[in-house]
Amino acid sequence: MAGHEQHYIMPRAEFSKPVKLAIVMSPYYKDIADNMLKGAVAEIEAVGGTYEVVEVPGALEIPTAIGIAERMSNFDGYVALGCVIRGETTHYETVCNDSSRAIQMLGLQGLCIGNGILTVENRRQAEVRADPDDQNKGGGAAAAALHLIALARKWGDQRKGVGFVPADEIQLAGKA
Repeated sequence: MAGHEQHYIMPRAEFSKPVKLAIVMSPYYKDIADNMLKGAVAEIEAVGGTYEVVEVPGALEIPTAIGIAERMSNFDGYVALGCVIRGETTHYETVCNDSSRAIQMLGLQGLCIGNGILTVENRRQAEVRADPDDQNKGGGAAAAALHLIALARKWGDQRKGVGFVPADEIQLAGKA
């Protein structure tokens, strides 16, 4: 049974400078979302991070809110929290696929996002995955975002001899 398989959990990310995350959450299934939020908050606080919670109507709006926050705010990373439970129509596939694809596209642009949008067959599966004392997928999504932030900081601090120079280091021709 997949729920009882052993899997490796990476050690918690460590930071020398504070981190700030946006937790973008759809409370469509409020009890599920609240449990996931508890797990995410505990993980962020465990590394000394701060966070802001942003609520949006549904899973499809989560990537849009993350994109807006990236353009207009100063977060180091993002945690996407929501739940999609299979219903009687194909809308389930649309919501699951499109929200996941949009989050992946934002990630490929360099955003540090932990995707905690549950895609499940029934409420019981969602409850187990959302429970901070069981599968804790909210905490896992926060941990993923934190690991990506740590990686971005590590690589961002390295200076190599190839590639583009950051905007704050541009020199104009003829200027010292």
